[in-house]
Amino acid sequence: MRASILTLLKDRPMHGYEMIQEIAERSGGAWKPSPGSVYPTLQMLEDEGLIESASEGGKKLFSLTGAGRSEAEAGPEAPWEDAGRGVDWEAMQEIRQAGFGLMEAFGQVWKSGTPEQRQKALDVINESRRKLYLILADEG
Repeated sequence: MRASILTLLKDRPMHGYEMIQEIAERSGGAWKPSPGSVYPTLQMLEDEGLIESASEGGKKLFSLTGAGRSEAEAGPEAPWEDAGRGVDWEAMQEIRQAGFGLMEAFGQVWKSGTPEQRQKALDVINESRRKLYLILADEG
């Protein structure tokens, strides 16, 4: 968390909530830190003199101090990339391809099918969604 905050603040001053959103975006959604991990880290970094805060519209805007910039420059470039390690990207790609393929087929039926074919396609999609939820309920 520490390295991520310092790295983000190299770019520009930010609010805590903004840092949470930025880390989630930069990690591709693999890591969205909780406020319970971000705000104590911000306080610790401020206590260490690496960051400072200013009140802005009822929120704290955090920025690096000189010492903080030195530490940020010495740290890793993109610490959030570690968040994606251990994710089965191959399986994720298979899932995406299956979903895109399903929507492509559905789109073709919707564009060129008769009203009866469209209704059948809609029924298949709705039935598939129901069956997927049943898998989670161990009933499928």
